[in-house]
Order: sequence, then structure tokens, then C-alpha cells
Amino acid sequence: MPLFLNEEQSMLRDTARDFIGDAAPPSHLRGLRDANDPTGFSRDLWKQFAELGFTGILIPEAQGGLGLGHVEAGVVLEEIGRNLSPSPFLSTAVAAVAALSDTPHAANVFPGIVSGDTVAALAIDEGPKHRDHIAMRAERAGNGFRLSGTKRFVTHGHTADLILVAARTAGAPGEQAGLTLFLLDRAGLSADAHRLADAGLAADLVFDGVEVDADAVVGEVDAGAVPLARLLAAGRTGAAAELLGVGAGAMDRTVGYLKERRQFGQPIGSFQALQHRAAHLYSEMEVARAAVLKAQQLLDAGDAAADEAVSVAKAMSGLAATLAVQEGIQMHGGIGMTDEYDIGFFMKRARVLAEFFGDANYHADRLAVASGY
Repeated sequence: MPLFLNEEQSMLRDTARDFIGDAAPPSHLRGLRDANDPTGFSRDLWKQFAELGFTGILIPEAQGGLGLGHVEAGVVLEEIGRNLSPSPFLSTAVAAVAALSDTPHAANVFPGIVSGDTVAALAIDEGPKHRDHIAMRAERAGNGFRLSGTKRFVTHGHTADLILVAARTAGAPGEQAGLTLFLLDRAGLSADAHRLADAGLAADLVFDGVEVDADAVVGEVDAGAVPLARLLAAGRTGAAAELLGVGAGAMDRTVGYLKERRQFGQPIGSFQALQHRAAHLYSEMEVARAAVLKAQQLLDAGDAAADEAVSVAKAMSGLAATLAVQEGIQMHGGIGMTDEYDIGFFMKRARVLAEFFGDANYHADRLAVASGY
């Protein structure tokens, strides 16, 4: 598998870069934050994504989408990250679509995603750190289930049209068996939205005996680990691609600043120590980029090795983006800590994305356990 984009993928990148750079640059995020926007993203922008076909990238052509793959979805996500664009693209057009593919729900949900009328949220985590220990209960009630528990850090959870919820119908926390994935709307839910470090909004969702019918089950009862695995693999790979964009955006701004800022009568970029640091950062970003593209290609090919590659990609992209924003702040000097400069927004976004779907330590441990350590 070549570790570079083909001609069609490069054309998609150019289209996404031009559109997102114009419609949703960092100033778009700053405007939403300063206005204390209660939604956290622009529905109008989401409709524009749909008009360009972006929302249907992973949806088969027979269901109104483009029938492309994770490589192409990653191209869009990288530009979203490069511009810090608040968007439900990752949760809706990538993770939710992956979970619902080849299920009866696809026929009902995919048209709304393709048209830009539907936003989906992912109610997976229950604590401050991403873990596999799902404790929320779903007990049988009549012809359906009664859900009880709390989900935390649900991005767009207070405004989404649909919510994918992982709950336990059998077994104990930590076990994969006994999990069931549900798709439901927000009716009957208590949502407490709060602003994250990157100015985005996430909600804690309280399920106090929320009743759903059997049609809400995605896949099979007690076998939710299967669609959940698809959701997590797609979400982690997508988050890795967005992290690449965040790191690249921070690096571009830093290199530009090195060329403009002058000390002792010359650009600070001419100082060898800063050149070495910039070269090291570039190398780390390129290694992470290769890891992310490899994971995307293996997912598209349905390769059994994709799972490990996804964890490698998520860990490496998180470390590379963290290095990019840290070096960006350092090389900008004191002004890098001010709100006036966008580099601080990149640092905050990288921190939130690094935690999303598991940080580098989580995935290093996951790989170690898979290898028998």
C-alpha cells in the first residue's frame, strides 16, 4: 500500500482545504467562542459540508453517499484540524456511519446525514478518561429496554438529533460480552452542557430509566461490541487524522513566525538551534502521517491488522501534535500565551483531541496487552 495520496484524493484535499480555509478558519472558532454560542458548531456550515458531498464520504453510493473510504474521510478531517473548525463530521459522518453500516438503521439515518440535516453524538465514556469499563445498564422492560446511568463528555450531546449509546445488558464492567449499542433521540434525557478547554461543547447525559423499544438496538442484543468496535476504530483513526491537521496548522504558523520575527537584525529562523527543532518537528509529523495513512488503508481493506494500526496511529498522532503545539508556544515566546495569537487555540484543541477515544498511554497499554505483556 503506497503511503501517499493518489490523484483523486489529492483533488479532494485541495477542495477541502480551499473550502474549509475560507468558510471555517480559526476566526470561525473564535467567533463562536466569543459569542458564547450554545450549540458549539454551525448548522449552516454543516449543510455546506453536505452540499459538497463531505457528509456522505463513507456512505455507499446506493444509499446516496460517495462510497469512499477512511483515507478520504481523513483528508477532510485533516483540513478540519488545520483550521480548528468546530464540526460534527467526526462523530456523525465517520464514527456513527461506521457503527450503523450494514444495519437496518442505515436506511433511515443515512439520508439525513447525507443531506446535512442529521447530527449524531457518541455516548460511550462514563468517566474523565476513556476506558473500556462500560457500567451503564439497559434492563429489559416490556418490548424494549430501560436505560439507567450517566455518560460523560458527549460532544454535541445536548444538540444532536441522534445519540449512539453503549450500555450493558449482561455481564460485568470490563467485559466485552454483554454490551449492546442503542440508537435513540434526546427525548427524556437530561443534558448538562459544559465548555471544554478548546472552547468546544460537550454534555453529561443522565439516563434516568429512559425507555426505548427493541428497534433501538444496533446489531444484536449482548453483541454490541461488534458495531462498537467499528465505531471506535473509525473514530480513533479520524481523530488521529484531525490531530495531524492540528499539528500541521500549528507548525505552519510557527514556521511563518520564525521567518517574520527578527532579533539582532535577522529572522530568528536563521538561528541553527531553532532550525534543528523545526526539522525534528517536521520529521515527527511525517512519521505520524505515515502511521495514520497506514491505519486508514488497512481499515478500508478490511485487514485484520487494522486494529493495532489504529492504536499506533492514534498514539503517534497525539504525540506529534503535542510536540507541534508545545514547540509552537515555545518558539512564539511570551506572545504565544496570549489570546490574540491563534497558536494557543491549537494547543488546546490538541489537548482535547489527544484524550478523545484514548490518549497515547491508553493505546500503548492496549498494544502491550494485545502482545501479551
